[in-house]
Amino acid sequence: MSQPALTIASLLSDPRLERGCRQWLKGGRYQLEDLGSLADPVQELERRRDAFDVVLLQQGAYLPEVYEGLCRQGLLLPAVVVGEVSGRVEYHEAEVHLPQDQLEQITYSIDAAVSRFLRRGQQSNGAAPASGPSPATPEGWRLPNRLQGRLGYLGVFYKRDPSLFLRNLPQGEREELLASLERSYRDLLISYFKDPAAANQAIESFVHSAFFCDLPINKVVEIHVDLIDGFWKQLKLEGHKNDFLQDYRLALLDVLAHLCEMYRRSVPPDLPLSRRADDVSMQDLNPEVI
Repeated sequence: MSQPALTIASLLSDPRLERGCRQWLKGGRYQLEDLGSLADPVQELERRRDAFDVVLLQQGAYLPEVYEGLCRQGLLLPAVVVGEVSGRVEYHEAEVHLPQDQLEQITYSIDAAVSRFLRRGQQSNGAAPASGPSPATPEGWRLPNRLQGRLGYLGVFYKRDPSLFLRNLPQGEREELLASLERSYRDLLISYFKDPAAANQAIESFVHSAFFCDLPINKVVEIHVDLIDGFWKQLKLEGHKNDFLQDYRLALLDVLAHLCEMYRRSVPPDLPLSRRADDVSMQDLNPEVI
């Protein structure tokens, strides 16, 4: 089953980042429009609000007041924030963060941003200021309504795109994605004990990509073991203690718990409970194969 197309408003101010994202958003499913090169990208986003499904942002490019203004208008979009994973929220709580050295994961981050936005009910659950969206914002436009009607929740969260699965990528792209995922995992290990907010964002970034690219669980464990082994050898070479590295097993358990929760949510909630387990077909449990 073909996946719905997504129109992405790029507010990236760095042309190199914009080109990097465009390189990985190839194919007909993602249409990227460069607003960042315009004199007033935010004004253009406001003017053409009906044209976009997702927004691509650069960390620190706009003052908090800009995002607050968008929220007051009810203009909330699924968002991917490119930049350092610092634990800071730029736009709203459902945004997905992606370091700029991991752009190979941009497609997975965009799908995660849409599904996370819909799941959290961003418009209706208080992401906007207490005053709520402007009454001038038509109820029909509000993005959850529009996305639900056009994409459907199952269309993004349950029906991952098999063409983007790790095992289905060309060998070169598969190797690049794995290297990018290793960098993501390294980031979360480095921040895990010293910066919980940044670590949580790093875990979410890694887990979203792992889910949408169907990364095998044993590969997650392999990435963890290889990185810890590398840290152990480096510390030993420099004459430092390395026994504390065993504590990082907690990070692996944390990642696996998050990933298992993603898979749990991917099981259709309307599956009849009265049916026996041995009567459940693979299409029931894996709607993306339909």
